[in-house]
Amino acid sequence: MRVEKHEKFDGVYWIEFEEGKKNLATKNLSPGTKVYDERTTNFQGEEYRIWNPYRSKLAAAILRGMEKISLKPKDKVLYLGAASGTTASHISDIIGPDGMIYCVEISSRPLRDLLVTCEDRPNMAPILADAQKVEEYRATIEEADLIYQDVAHPEQTNIFLTNAKTFLKRDGYALLALKARSIDVTKDPREIFRNEMEKLEKEMDIIESKLLDPYEEDHAMILMKNKT
Repeated sequence: MRVEKHEKFDGVYWIEFEEGKKNLATKNLSPGTKVYDERTTNFQGEEYRIWNPYRSKLAAAILRGMEKISLKPKDKVLYLGAASGTTASHISDIIGPDGMIYCVEISSRPLRDLLVTCEDRPNMAPILADAQKVEEYRATIEEADLIYQDVAHPEQTNIFLTNAKTFLKRDGYALLALKARSIDVTKDPREIFRNEMEKLEKEMDIIESKLLDPYEEDHAMILMKNKT
């Protein structure tokens, strides 16, 4: 087995097992615990969690060739649509014990699983709230270095822009997982992505975008930052 630091991203690793396939991984902030039954492995006294691109759109974006994800140790992250905490837990590994990730989730069922994950990870804070209603959680969240959004909603672009105006630092970045079928099932996904990116460009500087197939059909990941 070989473990190598990712060539572009802090806190992300390549792990190559005996069969020769390279897998994305993060160093487990909570050794001995799993979040979604992911594979773990030990190397030179450290435990690593395999990062499944079929379960995490951020991992999919990295494997699709994203050049930048703008995550680093000590970052403060606002995660909208955290669900049960799969991707959030890997972000937790990356930002480390001195970072913080505020996990907003509207549904009580996945939040129960998220609460369990957060118990083992002091840098994750679960918040039961509607991402459309920033006033519900405004007082509990500090300015964010990065906003990550994965929300299945027809107004997902507007939800993101409202949160960015409220919480994103002036020099902050954002990762938006756009879900075409949640916006309009009758249009071609590429047309939807173009239309939504036109809306985003009025408020944000778009740095990069990637389609996420074959890992996620009809999804795109968009990296942005505040206009300078």
